[in-house]
Amino acid sequence: MPIELIYLIVLLVTICVFFVLLKRPIYEGMIAGYIVMLAMTGEWAHAWDHIYATSTNTLFYAIVAFMVAAQVFTGTNVIDALVDVVLALFGRVRGGTGYVALAASSFMGALSGSAAGNVAATGVFTIPMMKRSGYPDYVASNICMSASTMGNMIPPAGIIVASFGVLTALYGEGTYTMSQFWMLMWGISIWFILQRAVTVFIMVRYYHIDALPASEVPKLGEALKKGWKAVMIPVVILLPFLLDSMLKETLFTARLTSAGASAMSGCVLLFTPGVAAVYALFIIRKNMQVGPKQIAGLLAKGAKSIVSVSATIFFAYCISNLYTSLNVGEAIGELIASWNLGLVPLAFILPLFTAVLGMILPGSSQVAIFGTVMVSIMAGVGANPMLIAGMLPVICGAMEGMTPPLALCMYTAMGISGSGMKETTINCLLWCGLHYALSVICMLGILPILWLV
Repeated sequence: MPIELIYLIVLLVTICVFFVLLKRPIYEGMIAGYIVMLAMTGEWAHAWDHIYATSTNTLFYAIVAFMVAAQVFTGTNVIDALVDVVLALFGRVRGGTGYVALAASSFMGALSGSAAGNVAATGVFTIPMMKRSGYPDYVASNICMSASTMGNMIPPAGIIVASFGVLTALYGEGTYTMSQFWMLMWGISIWFILQRAVTVFIMVRYYHIDALPASEVPKLGEALKKGWKAVMIPVVILLPFLLDSMLKETLFTARLTSAGASAMSGCVLLFTPGVAAVYALFIIRKNMQVGPKQIAGLLAKGAKSIVSVSATIFFAYCISNLYTSLNVGEAIGELIASWNLGLVPLAFILPLFTAVLGMILPGSSQVAIFGTVMVSIMAGVGANPMLIAGMLPVICGAMEGMTPPLALCMYTAMGISGSGMKETTINCLLWCGLHYALSVICMLGILPILWLV
């Protein structure tokens, strides 16, 4: 057994011991896991490097900023006006806000390129909507989480380009076209969107989430009259990402170079929550006093959840940086390749492997490190190479951050909803299991995939 696999097993055991046996908060388990890994690997001299890299990570700050914005939205009740508009449209549909959250997070995920960032950006308005319409807080967290991670497999997500690069590296640029690959990704995504929708449908029945009584459904005209300013909050959040996605190649790269365009994308993710929070305070100013004291009071109420979730995410990133520097994922990938397994066992093992790696490695890194190996191995045992390349965003990108105990996307959603760790984790495992099962079915070629060449 390679030492890198032992590292991963010890890390998971350490976190589980702290959380399950010692009943300590998950962030303490994460800190302990990082310390244990430093001790096992002898990387004490580089401990500060991993901490510094995390502390300068734009995405980490963006996640915290969106959680702060969520506290502003909640404390000012500005989201209530937005919720009234959504309920006026979907309140008569059982669990209607869950389907709205599914659509919003899937769309946003295709633009942001970051699963955890997507949870933060969309969850600030979709999670309160679901809770208001009767969803348990932990279910609302996981609907947002699972839909948000799916954005990484819907064009024009950046990881799709990386996966197509794996295909062209193996079979040449003239064998497949990017247009074919994009259409394939839509063909694959349709099944997973359907799976999420069916899961929401079942949960609506299981948790007895009924349509709101007609007397409680706001009239659309009145809701829009009172809440049209609040309806602009999703626009304020989503529009910068949409423009960045649409104009990045044609305008920003041409004027700012690729490095400048990339930096601008990071700025969009970082400053959007602040702009949205300021906008919320501006439109609520007539109904409540807005000043430094009031804003501090709003943030103080949510400080406990913000700090605990932020600490969990921070040290999860530190662990990820440590593992990346040690090439842990690459060593484990070589181990699987050496087993010389057939199509069926590989179809079961590879998604499970990437699910575990998703705790510590971004999906794009997984594709870069293992993509060529996975496509080659699966093609060698009879799988369609284009299908396997198309499944890379599914099993690497979409699984990134949703697998406990290092589920960054789940923690981000929890920071917004205030749901408990135990029930959220149990429910999250259901979503992960369904995604895993459908991934295996697709990789085996059982389901018909539109536009598969």
